Amino acid sequence: MDKEEGAFLTISELAGELGLPQHILRYWETRFPQLRPLQRSGNRRYYRPADVQLARRIHQLLNVEGFTVKGAQKALADGPAPSTQPSSPPVLDDAALLRDLQAIRDRLAAALG
Repeated sequence: MDKEEGAFLTISELAGELGLPQHILRYWETRFPQLRPLQRSGNRRYYRPADVQLARRIHQLLNVEGFTVKGAQKALADGPAPSTQPSSPPVLDDAALLRDLQAIRDRLAAALG
């Protein structure tokens, strides 16, 4: 049974989602101070939605984009994470699109001419 969006995840659920061993998430907690799940009795970790999003971003930086831990720390400190949802292109009406394309054509002609 899947949890609802926004539900807290245990360390095993998050590790399973990311395809990582649990000790990697515990290691990340030592290297990324922003990653602080709730800890209950017996040190059970519960990752809030913000923690889950941050863990996904760290995973993206380290395991997909090839950052080092130090590089990922800097990337997270430098600015907000890009949205995980693909952005939709701006909606232009036909007249605006035609004006934009003509402006591009004119700039290309000037550069070539």
